[in-house]
Amino acid sequence: MATKTISITEDAYKRLLSLKKENESFSFVIQKITGGSVLSGIQGILSKESAEEYEKAIKKNREESNKRRELRIKRIQERFF
Repeated sequence: MATKTISITEDAYKRLLSLKKENESFSFVIQKITGGSVLSGIQGILSKESAEEYEKAIKKNREESNKRRELRIKRIQERFF
């Protein structure tokens, strides 16, 4: 990833610093406050294996959530209709 050096006032630096969390880069903060994409700041943070595990867990959680929702709908329909 290419980088650029910019000059900012001490006041601007302090303002950015106050918005920056411990593990965030200044680039991430600037993207966040200007509405730009912050995905580049997290790209590559997980290994492929970890990402696949998270994806499986999310899919499983969604399926279980959908089943619970369908069960609630069924109970409501049986009770009121």
